[in-house]
Amino acid sequence: MSGGTQEKIGKRGRAAIVVLGDLGRSPRMQYHALSLARQASLQVDIVAYGGSDPHAALLENRSIHIHKMAQWPTVPKGLPRIIYPFMLLLKPLIQFFMLLWFLCVKIPSPDVFIVQNPPSVPTLVAVKWASRLRRSAFVVDWHNFGYTLLGLSLGRSSHFVAAYKWFEKHYGKMANGSLCVTKAMQHELAQNWEINATVLYDQPPEFFRPASLQEKHELFCRLNKDIVPLHGVYDCVSTGNLGIDTSDLHETLFTARNTSGTFLNPNRPALIVSSTSWTPDEDFGMLLEAAVMYDRRVAAILNEDDSTEKENFWKEINSGRQYPYPRLLFIITGKGPEREKYEEKIRRLHLKRVAFRTMWLSAEDYPLMLGSADLGVCLHTSSSGLDLPMKVVDMFGCGLPVCAVSFSCIEELVKKEKNGLLFSSSSELAEELLMLFKGFPNECDDLKSLRNGAMQTGSSARWDTEWEEHARPLISEVISKNST
Repeated sequence: MSGGTQEKIGKRGRAAIVVLGDLGRSPRMQYHALSLARQASLQVDIVAYGGSDPHAALLENRSIHIHKMAQWPTVPKGLPRIIYPFMLLLKPLIQFFMLLWFLCVKIPSPDVFIVQNPPSVPTLVAVKWASRLRRSAFVVDWHNFGYTLLGLSLGRSSHFVAAYKWFEKHYGKMANGSLCVTKAMQHELAQNWEINATVLYDQPPEFFRPASLQEKHELFCRLNKDIVPLHGVYDCVSTGNLGIDTSDLHETLFTARNTSGTFLNPNRPALIVSSTSWTPDEDFGMLLEAAVMYDRRVAAILNEDDSTEKENFWKEINSGRQYPYPRLLFIITGKGPEREKYEEKIRRLHLKRVAFRTMWLSAEDYPLMLGSADLGVCLHTSSSGLDLPMKVVDMFGCGLPVCAVSFSCIEELVKKEKNGLLFSSSSELAEELLMLFKGFPNECDDLKSLRNGAMQTGSSARWDTEWEEHARPLISEVISKNST
């Protein structure tokens, strides 16, 4: 992101970012903070939970001050069911007073509060009260609708969901200004919520870009023990890598280095990356089913059986033979409640040409992984159908083509057969994998065409220019009106 040379916004020269969640897993709010500090020359206070580390750019910026709130403790299992309704009421009440303490006492008075929504309760209420007490402007950045997320677990007909929606709409309308992530959401807010929002599309910041060969090699060296574990995993990736000396790591599963330089291994697996929050709005089972279909269809095409399979993998690595369809390695990044459930399902698959690895990557390694992969897969379907997956934006920033689940507004981002493909079922995804990776790595023209399209999409717009054009004018306007 470029540094700003314009005058500061507001008389106090401060802004506050509010995230009732893990700051390290809230990239859009991190980018807001960087833009406010760099482009608007403001002091920025971030009030959020700890957990995952944010990007180093935030930690290194002296104008950004992070204030971590205590996490709500995990409710122990085995409690009587009658207690749960009280816990549902107690949690937002405690969060409300904690937020008020931080927003009204712990941080200096800002010119503007910018709050991430969802969650809506008690965040919008607390920020509205704090903005009144401190005579600050109040901007909501609508990422999605909180009531639709709650409806995934409680059902849309729940009284809790109805009450949540009322709070979200009532306090959302009290904001001095609103940002949102899609034109579809902008239309919904205007038509049914009486809220005029400015569309601020997610765009990748400067650290999302294609990785160089050297960066790929260093990344795979760092992650070698996670990708090719020494014990406990026996699949097409770990089997094929038994001949590699991992003590000095001149060679990894994907790259090698010699006196002539660094190069990609010609018999490497195709690397597919998917980032997930392991929540019900992402059907990870669809990806597992597609992997099983790919595995079986390739085995049928190659006329392979169980007795020859392991020998074929060994020969594939050492003989230099090019198979028409590659082995696939899926690296799934992210944290979330359903991760263990799906990891157990993965262990029971016993696939021959497909392997999975789940991991959490640092904010610095995640862009490098996207910039080193061959394809991205997005399973995000949106609880509201009105938001777009930021992970796809990041992938395009790294020049990575995408296969994404189709839903109502995804084509605002993924242009079919230009920068990615859409699918509605596991069988469609399996067909796309077979089409894109036939002849990998040198003769997969369809994949190369999509990569060129993703590179063009990623280079056409960046976060700092999008923020300067759409967010800065709105924030300046609401601060100006609030101060008069």
